[in-house]
Amino acid sequence: MNNIFSLKYDIISLSIYFMIVVFGLINIYSSIYNENLISFWDLSYPIGKQVLFFSLCLLLLIIIIFTKSKFLYNNSFLFYFISILLLIGLLFFGVKTGGATSWYNLGFFNFQPSEFVKISTSLFLAKYLSIIQTDITRGRDLFIISLIILIPIILISMQPDPGSAIIFTVFLFPIFREGLNINFLYHLFIIIILFFLTLTIGIYITIFLVSSIYVLFVFYESRKKRKIKFSKFIFTIILYFSIILSTNYVFENVLEQRHRDRINIIIGKDFDTKGIGYNINQSKIAIGSGGFSGVGFLKGTQTKGDFVPRQHTDYIFSTVGEEWGFIGSSFLIFLFSYFIIRIIRRSEKQQIHHKRIFCNCFASLLFIHFFINIGMSLGILPTIGIPLPFVSYGGSSLLAFSIMFFIYLNYDSSRLKES
Repeated sequence: MNNIFSLKYDIISLSIYFMIVVFGLINIYSSIYNENLISFWDLSYPIGKQVLFFSLCLLLLIIIIFTKSKFLYNNSFLFYFISILLLIGLLFFGVKTGGATSWYNLGFFNFQPSEFVKISTSLFLAKYLSIIQTDITRGRDLFIISLIILIPIILISMQPDPGSAIIFTVFLFPIFREGLNINFLYHLFIIIILFFLTLTIGIYITIFLVSSIYVLFVFYESRKKRKIKFSKFIFTIILYFSIILSTNYVFENVLEQRHRDRINIIIGKDFDTKGIGYNINQSKIAIGSGGFSGVGFLKGTQTKGDFVPRQHTDYIFSTVGEEWGFIGSSFLIFLFSYFIIRIIRRSEKQQIHHKRIFCNCFASLLFIHFFINIGMSLGILPTIGIPLPFVSYGGSSLLAFSIMFFIYLNYDSSRLKES
């Protein structure tokens, strides 16, 4: 039997994983510390529960790296189906926390299915894309791929938890890697820009700007004597104008008030340091007070004063910034960046199609969580309740991302053995 510490496993990535998790435990401990907290093992506090979840992760590490990769491949649809049923069950049996019915109350802890749907969606999407008959440019296959991603998005949006739902759009990146036309990505970015632009400057000015750009484009193409594809041209006009005209409806009727308030703060419509903007403002103060080297472990005044709500979850990076300063923050960012890049580079060496796709899905999910969470803490992105993987408190998040990482280790080790 292979030894877990054999060179057949990506020991560097495993070491980085342990470093990030331990650093997360230290900062969770600091963010909730008071004179009654005796040790890391106190299960009446979040830190004790997080340590327990990490212990469970170590057990899962042993199980998953010795699991046959064919088992994961053959049962990917079953995992996906079960996770979708769990999302549907939330509509009837879920517990409402923080404005969203995203949890099952299991007594000792709350279980969040949306975290585990990321695993099953990655596995099932990887399997479907790897089927030799799948043609990503064919309408039927593109429709099925879209359904695999859209079903969780719709069910999670119904909780309502639009922040977690948005995360699933990151699956577009591994799909592009597999050959989807890059124009889809351009259109996605333009749609996002139009949404925020319409909210900022209004419908009519946005329509005027888009119309002006189209007129200039037609004029430029005619000067160059290039033919414009009429059907494609009309389709994009209808698409963009539909987005502009529906923006206010989506903003007022799909998003909750807490999300609307946060977006208004980001785009500069509201300035609120006492209400909904309090979290962001206090997080920025905490990070700024850390300076170059930080104020020291357990010495953060913002952290000790409990000025940053939910600091051990959504705003854990503010604890890092205050107590460890620019040096500690940069070190954590470096670890994540190297970790993600390493996973992508090693996944590109995979000879087995579905394993490469899964690893790219995992890297994409890591990146989007990392990017959004730190952006929230710095006040450059709206607060949408996205945890920092392996660092923020949350058993469901830690278990889900750890399982994905362990599957990556399994797939990567099989590549090394085959080579």
